[in-house]
Amino acid sequence: MGKISKKRAKANEKIDSEKFYNVKEAMALVKQVNTTKFDASVDVHIRLGIDPRKADQALRGTVNLPNGTGKNKTVLVLCTPDKEEEAKAAGADYVGLDDYIQKISGGWTDVDVIIATPNVMAKVGRIGRTLGPRGLMPNPKTGTVTPNVGAAVADVKGGKIAYRADKFGIIHNSVGRVSFTPEKLAENVNELLFTIIKIKPSSAKGTYMKSVTIASTMSPGIKIDIKSIKE
Repeated sequence: MGKISKKRAKANEKIDSEKFYNVKEAMALVKQVNTTKFDASVDVHIRLGIDPRKADQALRGTVNLPNGTGKNKTVLVLCTPDKEEEAKAAGADYVGLDDYIQKISGGWTDVDVIIATPNVMAKVGRIGRTLGPRGLMPNPKTGTVTPNVGAAVADVKGGKIAYRADKFGIIHNSVGRVSFTPEKLAENVNELLFTIIKIKPSSAKGTYMKSVTIASTMSPGIKIDIKSIKE
């Protein structure tokens, strides 16, 4: 273990590692213990009692954060020419097809979200090996394979995020920035948590939501009292 900075040591002192905080307390605290000079991301880590190897427990989907993520996501729309104007009008950063498929084949993946129309998915499938590991592969479950590209772009720009349980059954997501008010951060976190609670698979046994931890990019983790999460 390397030596921790004075700032980090002070931050650690403010958090009671034995205590479970309610969502609003945690959000006020995460702002206080942020040790970075930049507007750090606030992340939530949700450990679930699921077996992601089972098809019905491989949880993934989308949620609209009421206050956005604080990050302007860059969006590429892969579509046929008839959809290009709709995508551009909605605020897509990049729009096209063959040129971008070639660019991605060459290793370019400098975007946050890729949206594709169903009729181009055969071509997009060819670059799946590049997109899959980076979490960029368009998917109907996350609303990124759709003929309604304008609405999909507007959703992403407005604060729609995708979530996915990893192979350990943990969901990691950014829910805003430390510059947000505690109230706005709490609203975002609650929206994500309620969504996860609603989609509990009927086949999941035992405790479903095992732990919830909040942290900013460089801060220590803050444990959430799951009983304090109320609809």
